[in-house]
Amino acid sequence: MKPLLDSTLTCPACGHQKTEHMPTDACQWYYECEACHTLLKPKPGDCCVFCSYGSVPCPPVQVSGKSCCN
Repeated sequence: MKPLLDSTLTCPACGHQKTEHMPTDACQWYYECEACHTLLKPKPGDCCVFCSYGSVPCPPVQVSGKSCCN
């Protein structure tokens, strides 16, 4: 299965959405909303901001179903 590499992040503070390209070689633990400047961090149990706030989880989770940070 080939993973999707673009995910739309939705800011929980203001609802702003932006599609970003996900890294395939690292976890992205922080993301600053360009609208309200809230610093997004993964929710407990998630490995990255894409798994917590994205329209699709990060590539390693898509492929294996396992966290990319273990």
